[in-house]
Amino acid sequence: MNLALQLVAGVASLWLADKFVTGVEITGGIQFLFIIGAILGLINFFVQPLLKTITLPLRILTLGLFGFIINMVIVWMADILFPELIIPGLIPLFWTTAIFTILNLILVK
Repeated sequence: MNLALQLVAGVASLWLADKFVTGVEITGGIQFLFIIGAILGLINFFVQPLLKTITLPLRILTLGLFGFIINMVIVWMADILFPELIIPGLIPLFWTTAIFTILNLILVK
């Protein structure tokens, strides 16, 4: 059930970012939205717990804010891996990550 919620959160966050964040664009249609969102959800489900364990001292020092940086790197990696996802700078990446983090907090936890 948790994996399904991660997948939904990934797809929904990219859709919301595409609609509301200036500059974020998904070319190629709805199928790429689902593919990229599903990959984002899978990475978040399988890799993020490992990254959170490794970076535990930094997360303690920053009172948990380093978790947002981890999410930012995950979204940035999706931007690099998929040329259909266009995030043209740091500010749109920040807002896309904020949407992604908030949806994960609401849906998964």
